[in-house]
Amino acid sequence: MTNSTGPQIKRRGLLAGMGALFLGACSKVAETKIGSGLLDAAEDWHRKAHRSLASRMALAREFEKEDISPYFRGNGTTEIDTPEYQAAMENQFADWRLEVRGMVDTPMSLSMDNIRALPQRTQITRHDCVEGWSAIGEWTGPQLSTLLEAAGVQQGANFVVFRCADSFRQGPYYESIDMVDAYHPQTIVAHLLNGEPLPVKNGAPLRMRIEKQLGYKHAKYLTAIELVASLEDIGEGQGGYWEDHHGYQWYAGI
Repeated sequence: MTNSTGPQIKRRGLLAGMGALFLGACSKVAETKIGSGLLDAAEDWHRKAHRSLASRMALAREFEKEDISPYFRGNGTTEIDTPEYQAAMENQFADWRLEVRGMVDTPMSLSMDNIRALPQRTQITRHDCVEGWSAIGEWTGPQLSTLLEAAGVQQGANFVVFRCADSFRQGPYYESIDMVDAYHPQTIVAHLLNGEPLPVKNGAPLRMRIEKQLGYKHAKYLTAIELVASLEDIGEGQGGYWEDHHGYQWYAGI
C-alpha cells in the first residue's frame, strides 16, 4: 500500500467538498435550461481541475489496518427482496454470474469461483459519500483491467457501464466510468470487505470500488460490465441512475 500526506490529503478534501457542494444543488438547479448549462460547465471544470492536479493514474490514499472503521454503513439499497436475489443469497451466491459484454472480442460469464481465482488486489481506502459521511474499509477483488484485458476491449469502446441487481423508483441501478478510471489500478471488482464476503447491505456478492470517485459511482450488486462507445443510449443518456434522475454529476472525482 501507499500512503500520502500533506497537500495531497488537503487537495482530496477540497475536491470532495467542491463535488458535494455542486451535487447538493443539482436537483433544483438542473430543472432549468440555464441551470443545466451551469452544471455542465461546473462538471467540466471539476473534471479538468481534478485531473490537472494529479496524474490520471495517481493512487488514492491507502491506509493501515488500524485505521479501518469499526462499522461500515450501508447506503442506498441495503437489501433486495426479489425472488432471484433471495434465492441467490440462500445459496451463498454459488450460482451468481457476472457478465462482461458489449464491445469486447470475447464476452464472458464469470462465476464467483472464477472471480476469486483471478489475481487479487487488496486496498484499504476511504469511502466518501455525497451525503457527507466517510468510512475506511479493506476491499479485495480483481482489478477491472484484468477482466477487460481477458475479454479484449474493441477499438471505439469509450465507457464501461455497470449493471446491477437492485432497483429504485425509476428502475434498475446502473453507473458508468470512462476508460481512464476503468484501467486505474485501484478500480476493482470487490467481493471481500475487511477479509470477509461482502455483507448484503454493502452490495453482496460483488460491487465496484472506484477509489478516485464519490460513493454513488461504486455500483453494488453487480451483474454485468458492458463496454459501449457512447452513453447516449444508456438510461436517459447521462451515464448513471442518479445522473439521469436526480441531476448528479457524471464525473464525481475526489
